[in-house]
Amino acid sequence: MSKIKSFIDESYTEMRHRVSWPKYSDLQSSSVLVLIASLIFALLIGVIDLSFDNIMDWFYNINL
Repeated sequence: MSKIKSFIDESYTEMRHRVSWPKYSDLQSSSVLVLIASLIFALLIGVIDLSFDNIMDWFYNINL
């Protein structure tokens, strides 16, 4: 039990005094960047999926 208490105390000390937390403005700009990149990636995957769907529809509807 003392090891658990020691772990919690050391973790708290490290999080409180040794970790460098970003400023709120830095956090906001990073969040906006991640949001924009995610939207671009989602649009790209959507276009690829739509293209693949159209190609497969065309391929299976060919009259032989």
